[in-house]
Amino acid sequence: MEVKTASFERRTTEATTKVSGAEAVIKCLLEEGVDTIYGYPGGAIMPVYDELYKYQDKLHHVLTRHEQGATHAAQGYARVSGKVGVAVATSGPGATNLVTGIADAQIDSTPMVCITGQVGSHLLGSDAFQETDIVGISTPITKWNYQVTRAEEIPEVLAKAFYIARSGRPGPVLVDITKDAQFASLDFSYKKCSGIRSYKPFPEVNLLDVERAAEAINNAKKPMIVWGQGVILGGAESLLKEVVEKAGIPAAWTILGLSALPTKHPLNVGMVGMHGNYGPNMLTNECDVLIAIGMRFDDRVTGNLEHYARQAKVIHFEIDPAEVNKNVHADIPVLGNVKETLKLLLELLKPNKHEAWHQNFKDHYNIEFDKIIKNDLNAERGKIGMAEVMDEINKCSNGDAVIVSDVGQHQMVACRYSKFNQTRSNVTSGGLGTMGFALPAAIGAKMGAPKRDVVAIIGDGGYQMTIQELGTIFQTKVPVKIVVLNNGFLGMVRQWQQLFFDRRYASTEMTNPDFVTIAKGYHIKANQVTERAQLKDAVKEMMESEEAYFLEVKVEQEENVFPMIPTGAAVSEILLE
Repeated sequence: MEVKTASFERRTTEATTKVSGAEAVIKCLLEEGVDTIYGYPGGAIMPVYDELYKYQDKLHHVLTRHEQGATHAAQGYARVSGKVGVAVATSGPGATNLVTGIADAQIDSTPMVCITGQVGSHLLGSDAFQETDIVGISTPITKWNYQVTRAEEIPEVLAKAFYIARSGRPGPVLVDITKDAQFASLDFSYKKCSGIRSYKPFPEVNLLDVERAAEAINNAKKPMIVWGQGVILGGAESLLKEVVEKAGIPAAWTILGLSALPTKHPLNVGMVGMHGNYGPNMLTNECDVLIAIGMRFDDRVTGNLEHYARQAKVIHFEIDPAEVNKNVHADIPVLGNVKETLKLLLELLKPNKHEAWHQNFKDHYNIEFDKIIKNDLNAERGKIGMAEVMDEINKCSNGDAVIVSDVGQHQMVACRYSKFNQTRSNVTSGGLGTMGFALPAAIGAKMGAPKRDVVAIIGDGGYQMTIQELGTIFQTKVPVKIVVLNNGFLGMVRQWQQLFFDRRYASTEMTNPDFVTIAKGYHIKANQVTERAQLKDAVKEMMESEEAYFLEVKVEQEENVFPMIPTGAAVSEILLE
């Protein structure tokens, strides 16, 4: 991880203009095509905000109510738009408040550039007011970071930051700028970075590996695809669809890969992992060739590695060499951007259908439907179920909405039951599992996709972690739809306590405030559903609203999410009840 280098190669060729370092920051953002940034001002970043005041007609700044909210909003913006999200904060606590969002972006491969102010360079290391070593703190959770102490460094450092953030496997970058560097002047010129000698974002594709993969797939009797977010990040959704259809391969997804292939596609067999669908989990341990595309075999997907797909030949399409053989041995690793490697693979695949094998997935789905799904969607049981709410949202959205989910039971239900017609429709915190993610991320998602409905699905616990961002919604008038599924518990932890800790509900029951009154205090339309008969009309009213809307649904308190793979169990040991 590079923290600071002595110098960069000069790549500037344009005519120069004398500006301050602070104005150079704004100009760099505009040169990179940035139109929206999220942040919170403070002493060490005030020079940049002063210059931002002059560029309000060109660069929209969103004042979040907490710096963590700025990072999550930038993540939501990046995830739906495909652009680099930008967050800005001051030094000290402002910078450290970015850390959770940066770590979330790192593990979920979200392109983001964070810019922090810093005390004057002459005060570095003196424990000055609001000084923290944010470069040292963020080194393990950034793709790259750098501390600027001279104004003339700013254009080249920011050009490099955006290039690193968006290229290869995307991720967060942090640039820390001392206050004196913001005040000092420089001859400004800008040229986008197109390469760095020490950084190779795109592995060279080995055609022989692609040929080996094609041969294994063509000879397979029970092939299975598991795709992840790499398909979306690589812009390879249409190629995935062509591969699946030409070779007739059942294809399952990780939660971050959801929406790359339409939910209703006949070869889309559902979600893998801890709360994934019964068929793809069980049949992972029966397939003869497992084709992993743009996913990293994390523990929530694999369960016990000692019993994961041991019978299968594993083909791993991956852009990051560090992920190959990290958790699961790849018999045939295929390095490169999946947009390039899948195109090469497609030409070598033979048409196939695998009808009997696919019928196996249908049979397993029927078992899951009878045991779980029909009960989850059953409108005749006691209190409202979480899946019923998602079902009503699907009916109103016709599968065209962006669903932004927080973390917990509702997240798993949202991923299991949401219907999607187009890519970049599912936004959630995958690897880090950050409660409080959804509300600010939904703000960014709506700004990144202003013509689409954006619905945040949040639990009563996670909602209160970033509830202050209602103020951001009120000020910006961003028309997001907020659904809180209120069960009065930290639901996922409670489920584990019920199943594995003899129902000792230690510190998981919530005493909640009046959420509707709070929303109305921010002048946001609000409603509460307590009876099933109210649900359909309430969801319809929310979805038809042209303004921000808050809907609280009182759901069953002790509802559990199944299927479930217990910790330490194999994927084929999945529980249906």
